[in-house]
Amino acid sequence: MSTLVYIIAQQQQQSMLGMFLPLVLIIVVFYFFMIRPQMKRQKETQKFRDALQKGDKVVTTGGIYGRIEEIKDQIIFLEVAPNIKLKVDKSVVLKDMSDAPVAK
Repeated sequence: MSTLVYIIAQQQQQSMLGMFLPLVLIIVVFYFFMIRPQMKRQKETQKFRDALQKGDKVVTTGGIYGRIEEIKDQIIFLEVAPNIKLKVDKSVVLKDMSDAPVAK
């Protein structure tokens, strides 16, 4: 009788492992294919925003093109046209347009 109980308990442990193994594998796949690349992208974006300097040409998330006139903590003053400046948050700066070709 005790060996029968032992065999049943052992089979239940194996079935529990068989149930949780796919779940663990899914979590690992999500981490390496979704979470980790997003964290890397966030670090690169933060590094880019920390390296911004006066005179850089940038684009905001709203599609506004401008040149940085002044930087104060988390605020950037963009010159979008001669004598027209906008005050924007540093987090809305999307990319550097210094290397972009000029449309003619």
